[in-house]
Amino acid sequence: MYRALTGACSIFALAVSAFAAEPDPLPPDASFRPLPTMPFSRAKEIDEAQKPQVMERQRDMLEARYDLANRPMDGVMMSGGRKPVQDGVRVRLPQGQSWEGLAGMAAQDILESDLLPDGFKPLPHVKQTAGGQVFPDVEIDDMAEQEQRDLRRFDVDFDLPDHLTPEFPPPIFLTNHPELGDVSHGELLSMRNHYEIMNGLLTPVQMEGLRILLSSFPQEEFNQTEDRKVAEPSIGVACLDCHANFHTNAAFHLTPDVRPQAARFRLDTPSLRGMFNQQIHGSKRSLRSVEDFTEFEQHTAYFNGDHVSASRKGAHIPDRAHKVALMAQMQNMIDFPPAPKLDPLGRLIPELATEQELMGEEVFNDKGQCAVCHVPNTAFMDQQMHDLRLERFYKPGETVNDFVLLPDGPIKTFTLRGIKDSPPYLHDGRLPTLADTVEFFNLVLGTNLTQPEKDALVAYMLTL
Repeated sequence: MYRALTGACSIFALAVSAFAAEPDPLPPDASFRPLPTMPFSRAKEIDEAQKPQVMERQRDMLEARYDLANRPMDGVMMSGGRKPVQDGVRVRLPQGQSWEGLAGMAAQDILESDLLPDGFKPLPHVKQTAGGQVFPDVEIDDMAEQEQRDLRRFDVDFDLPDHLTPEFPPPIFLTNHPELGDVSHGELLSMRNHYEIMNGLLTPVQMEGLRILLSSFPQEEFNQTEDRKVAEPSIGVACLDCHANFHTNAAFHLTPDVRPQAARFRLDTPSLRGMFNQQIHGSKRSLRSVEDFTEFEQHTAYFNGDHVSASRKGAHIPDRAHKVALMAQMQNMIDFPPAPKLDPLGRLIPELATEQELMGEEVFNDKGQCAVCHVPNTAFMDQQMHDLRLERFYKPGETVNDFVLLPDGPIKTFTLRGIKDSPPYLHDGRLPTLADTVEFFNLVLGTNLTQPEKDALVAYMLTL
């Protein structure tokens, strides 16, 4: 028996040794994320050691793609009046090229000559292999002060400079009190202050919806298990940690709607302003109501679309009638910023607008083709999804910082109301300024705009 046991143990040891030499049995292209394979302390130690190289690699990529300098527009501020809007095109051109020359080329020629600017290609997550929510320092610091809650990851930091992100904290405009303007008093809503700030402005139903939207629940990277990316066990994150004051602070994560992990694209946080006018939600899923979106986010943004992981870490599935409906009621109260130069139908009032802004409106509605999707009405969107087919200009399959650049496919049309408040632009934040978006669509749609027309289009968008 002893020899039999010894032999069995030897066989087991050989099997373990052979297994250890094999590749990860759950490959990175699987649908489900692998469970942790080492103690938390060891995983944290490895992540912290790798962090400087991870951040340096991302910084090098960003600086190669963009001019990241702080160059504000003269006298043009975001809606709260505390932060200037950034000026100029920041996407870097290929050497020897001009925007005019590039726009005059056929898509096939740009593809064959590899001339599409890298800044127009999909933007990688700061750490693609891990993914997850990443918050800017301003949000992290404010929540640490107000709620003693830690939103800082030990494996990565936020990667964009502060001047290329939205005003913080963003102003709040309510549909039921347009006469009050910004009701935030310059503060970031939290569980600690929301009652004092909003009591008397909202109904009891809306106040309860706000409370839930400010409540923290376990999330993939912020939870109590060994599979987390925050130093101490965490009670999680709140909806309004990303949608700061119902707008955005440029926090990002990976879309829950794409697999494998290497192909999941970066997802910039969209604003919740004007939710009452929006009929589809989610860049890919096109959910048909804010109630559907609110209910399903516990499996998607919170847990990467993985209900298995959600169950293990403690998903909060809000009750449709008593929580989801209340959360939706609150979200539907958030208005767009005032646009004093627009009439009730979303057209410029001629006597209030400059000649350049009026020229921009004409370009927007005609030559620029913007109005095809961003219909000039109170919301400037068409409630549709569109595929820009950017892959006409580059060869999909390139890997950048562990992210495989694949076609975007159909993406929903986002509103342009209050657009100056929402940098960076596109669903993944690949375009730092409004001038970048003009150059992007001038190329992709083949509109051949002149420089005065481009400048006018930017001036017009600043009025929306």
